[in-house]
Amino acid sequence: MTTGTTSETTSPPAAASTSRSARLRDVLVVAGYLGLAVVLTSAQWGHPWRLFHQAGDQILFEWMLAHAAHAVVAGENPLYSAGLNAPDGVNLMANTSVLGLGVPLTPVTLLFGSQVAFCVAVVCCLAGTATAWYALLRHRLVTSRCAAAVGGLVCGFAPGMVAQAGAHLHIAAQFLVPAILALVFRPASDTTRHGVWRPGVSLGLLLVWQVFVGEEVLVFLALAAGVFALGYALADSGAARRLAPALVGRLAVAGGVAAVLLAYPLWFQFHGPQHYSGMAFDTHGFQLDAASFTASARQTVLGDDWLPGLLSPNPTEENSFFGPGLLVLAVVIVIWQWRRPLVRALGGCGLVFALLSLGTEVRVDGTATGIPGPYRLVAALPLLDLAVPARFALVCVPVLGVLVALSLDRVRTVRGPAAAPGLPVRLLWAGAVAAALLPLVPTPIRVVPVAPVPAFVADGGWRALVPPGRTVVGVPPVTGAGRSAVMLWSARTGLAFPAPGGYFIGPSGPDDPAARWGAPDRPTSVLLRRVAESGTVPVLGDADRDQAVEDLRHWRAALVVLGRLDHGDAVRRTVDDLLGPGRPVDGGWVWDVRDRVG
Repeated sequence: MTTGTTSETTSPPAAASTSRSARLRDVLVVAGYLGLAVVLTSAQWGHPWRLFHQAGDQILFEWMLAHAAHAVVAGENPLYSAGLNAPDGVNLMANTSVLGLGVPLTPVTLLFGSQVAFCVAVVCCLAGTATAWYALLRHRLVTSRCAAAVGGLVCGFAPGMVAQAGAHLHIAAQFLVPAILALVFRPASDTTRHGVWRPGVSLGLLLVWQVFVGEEVLVFLALAAGVFALGYALADSGAARRLAPALVGRLAVAGGVAAVLLAYPLWFQFHGPQHYSGMAFDTHGFQLDAASFTASARQTVLGDDWLPGLLSPNPTEENSFFGPGLLVLAVVIVIWQWRRPLVRALGGCGLVFALLSLGTEVRVDGTATGIPGPYRLVAALPLLDLAVPARFALVCVPVLGVLVALSLDRVRTVRGPAAAPGLPVRLLWAGAVAAALLPLVPTPIRVVPVAPVPAFVADGGWRALVPPGRTVVGVPPVTGAGRSAVMLWSARTGLAFPAPGGYFIGPSGPDDPAARWGAPDRPTSVLLRRVAESGTVPVLGDADRDQAVEDLRHWRAALVVLGRLDHGDAVRRTVDDLLGPGRPVDGGWVWDVRDRVG
């Protein structure tokens, strides 16, 4: 009786203490993810004139975050902006506008500016993705908090995720993926308790949010979920038959919710102002080398610049650099736990997407083998014909993370010799996992310098000289996919003025919807870009001067502003020859063209 009474008396406080302890451990895991993400972005905190190594992409996303904040405050259409590519504007629904990040980050952008908002977004993408996978693993797949934490670490901070985070927010932002998967693949008990309507509506809302974060990730998610479901059905047909009706019901409800909420945004994307067709670059050319799967990425403790440059299309697409240890570990896990349908489905899904990332022709160590890549079989299918093959390897990241977590959880139940129950096996496996993951430890994302925004622009000295409806032309006006100085000026000033040009995807012309980078070239843009790149001052004639005035009229220019450039003196002399002498201002030169443009 005494024991029973004591147990009844102390049980509730003990349970509360256990619950608090569990929450504290969860908080420590999430804090660790946040700390690592902050370290990885540390080279840019407090340094406004540094950008991550793919500087043009950061400028793009800084501008998108600034636009989202501006649209919220001004009550403007967030799917379109006339603040860039004047006078035609930009269809932002048809570009990577990341409104699903930009709108929630509006207070950060307004208070601290676009650069801080971008760095916060990178931290949220990395740590948020790791946290979401940790939560899914902890509540659905494993009982060990340590196993879930390691799995989340792999999912959020694998080399491919870090490579994408410094440039492509829409790809690195995968924090909704685990939540979507949790609603798609629900246990039978949850289906009985909640039916299909409530989870279906929740799933539909998450799908809408993911569209506004990044449609490309949603496409990959749908493909991966389909391949995984097929693999699971082959591995356990009985369970698949039991779960299929509820799964189809949830998807039908979710599809209906998403279709209603996305009808107008998707119409605007494909038929609204400045819509385009196709892609502005050859996506098929972005494929991975088979040798990249066992190599070290640039942004890891063992990485260098030479080998990744040979094995990947560019520094942001190092999606497959897992190293030999992790791949061997994955093979061992699949063989060891082959009886589990979940493991077989995961292994098959990872293999399919790894093969697809090799593109239309397999390359090994930088050499084309002539062997057709599996992607060739699906390259002509709708949506897949616009996909970047190299990014299929990102599906392997959560596959590997989940496999590692499952193995660490399972090894806890393995028993060794009677003299030391379980200890040698656990230590050996923990050592194997550590040996596989330590070479993948990420290093801070590299940065490059960028010219500061001229004080004349940043401090608003231009305001009295730019009437409503007129623009500020940054020199040189960007052509194609080049880095856009005026786009950075616009972002850092909160879209204070409209500007021509910019780095985006739009139509090739009013009557040509074919996709291209940036605005259609104007002769003066091409001329000034050539001078900026070569430093050679050309001999100009009256035809060049007349063309400059015509182009400025097209842009509705009030001011032409030159900031700091490598060949700035040559560019200044060229603009002087075109427009007459400019005047120096704080941080650059300015030409008042209001009278000449009319």
